[in-house]
Amino acid sequence: MTVSSKETHIGGLAVGYLPDRLGVASDFEFEWGGVAFVQRVWETRADDGAWRVDLQIQAMRGESLGDLDGLRAFLAEYHERGDDWKPEPLGGDGLASEREVARLLAPGFAVEVRDPFGRQGVQVVRAVAASITRRP
Repeated sequence: MTVSSKETHIGGLAVGYLPDRLGVASDFEFEWGGVAFVQRVWETRADDGAWRVDLQIQAMRGESLGDLDGLRAFLAEYHERGDDWKPEPLGGDGLASEREVARLLAPGFAVEVRDPFGRQGVQVVRAVAASITRRP
């Protein structure tokens, strides 16, 4: 489903900041590994006609996301990362690596912000992730 590029509510999340250079937004809902996802993906059409992902935000709900260790283990499996994947702690509720930030908003409820192709930069990913709260 295509949505407004500046829509700020995603799967129970309120997003306080989005960068200006985002393309067309689409929403997806799916389940993987016992975790329910609501995902928004922004894409821009390149000169060659291919679409490039600008940014992704995923709201995730599931029992395996009970604490930061569970969130890290789930993301390692979901993204097919090896045991050497060591995201750094971010604040009291988050994990950060080169192109993504994940935060545990409540036991069983997490958000992940990703820039899979490096189009926005790590500072933008961190700023977007820091702006996200649970929607009242």
